[in-house]
Amino acid sequence: MVEKTAIVKELAQVVDPEVGVPITEMDLIDDIGIDDTTGIISIGFHLTAPFCPPMFALEIAQDIKKRVGSLEGVKEVKISMTGHFMADEINRRVNSAPAAAAAPST
Repeated sequence: MVEKTAIVKELAQVVDPEVGVPITEMDLIDDIGIDDTTGIISIGFHLTAPFCPPMFALEIAQDIKKRVGSLEGVKEVKISMTGHFMADEINRRVNSAPAAAAAPST
């Protein structure tokens, strides 16, 4: 069973690359869904501006998926970013890739 507190702890490690502040401190998380039977976690979030550079929006979404996906018991992470001019494309890209592949290489 995945606890919401563990998810929030991982989300607190996701930093907006443009401003250098964790997304949890900026209240960018809209929804956390946990399905204990399937191990699927759904994360809804928004950004600080609808025209945030797409590369930063994608990086944040990928980091959310990677970090939450690393938790024990998580089988899949579904991302739903809203309010961004490229939200549909970014959601499609992040959700079509496995957690490890979704993360940018460092």
